[in-house]
Amino acid sequence: MSAAEGRRTAPAAPLRVGIVAGEHSGDQLGAALIAALRERVPGVQCFGVAGPKMLAQGCEAWAPSEDLAVMGLAEVLQHLPRLLRLRAQLWRRFSAAAPDVFVGIDAPEFNLPLAGRLKRAGLRTVQYVSPQVWAWRQSRVRTIGASCDLVLCLLPFETEFYREHGVAAVFVGHPLADQIPLSVDREGARHALELDPAARVIALLPGSRIGEVARLGAPFAAAAAHIAALQPPWQFIAPMASAAARAQFMKEIAQVPARPSIRVLDGEAQRALAACDGALVASGTATLETLLTGRPMVVAYRVSALTAFLLRTLRLVKVPYFSQPNLLAGHRLVPEFFQEQVQGAALGDALLKELEDGDHMRELLGEFAAVHRTLRRGGAARAAEAILDCLRWGSGPAALAGRGAGA
Repeated sequence: MSAAEGRRTAPAAPLRVGIVAGEHSGDQLGAALIAALRERVPGVQCFGVAGPKMLAQGCEAWAPSEDLAVMGLAEVLQHLPRLLRLRAQLWRRFSAAAPDVFVGIDAPEFNLPLAGRLKRAGLRTVQYVSPQVWAWRQSRVRTIGASCDLVLCLLPFETEFYREHGVAAVFVGHPLADQIPLSVDREGARHALELDPAARVIALLPGSRIGEVARLGAPFAAAAAHIAALQPPWQFIAPMASAAARAQFMKEIAQVPARPSIRVLDGEAQRALAACDGALVASGTATLETLLTGRPMVVAYRVSALTAFLLRTLRLVKVPYFSQPNLLAGHRLVPEFFQEQVQGAALGDALLKELEDGDHMRELLGEFAAVHRTLRRGGAARAAEAILDCLRWGSGPAALAGRGAGA
């Protein structure tokens, strides 16, 4: 047995886990994973890049998750020197710490190269949240297979793609589907937010990244102004993921003339969604939260002009939709607006149309509930079990399936 092979055997207690979690959604997944691992291995030690929820679960933070909150092809270039320095620092620290397993949570452009180097050094490596490799740049699957012993998939159709390419992957479900009840308490959410039980309420969720808020804040406020002018009175609430996001949002909406009053919340995204009648949502995890809460939505996606040009010119995207509800349903379930389509009047009209179509609303809620049940698998627990199985029995589809992790 080589030295590398010796390091890739099941660990003795305490289990030591290196984690790099990208931004707000990665912090949520990381916190739930740490809690699930601790239930199975009480002395588990976790360290790496973490957000506040992971810190609350006892993870040692070498850098904050928000350091990875960069989206878009062109946008990454602006931050590339800083990100490369951070990755080099993490490589040195993980190499010295020699955790039993490295878990990269989302942020694939950052995590996969780091995982590849750590795997070649003899560590077990896991990618939690599949990149949308089935949607664009499909050739990346070879890099993923070379970098990771295991991919933990949140969406059910992803594992088949990996199976076809010989990459070990497990569908674990989505922890948000476990956290959000099948029937949310709208009255309780409104009471907690001190909203009138009879009010008509729209939630604005322009994203957790500063760049997202900068691109979507003003159009969302303009949509609120359009809705308020057409059908008064509406109340508008906007949960913000961080103080920085709040500051950026206030800066953006200040540019919108005749905007209605928008109540800005610190956090409280799930409660705001439970309380609202409908939502304007940035593409990403928030669209899944909105689906799981059972609220109609309109989804917006805006990137830099250069990124949009590259996506269109190089035809990098291989799927007809970009929002998670539509990808999961396999057809257009909710309206999507991309780039120059993201205008206040268009967004406002689309959301009002969703809210006014009773037949469509019933169909929508039925499909939302079906997706919720599909994703409700005890995601954090299944992810923890799959990681421990990978450490005990090795990697590869056959090994995992033989131990029951591939279900």
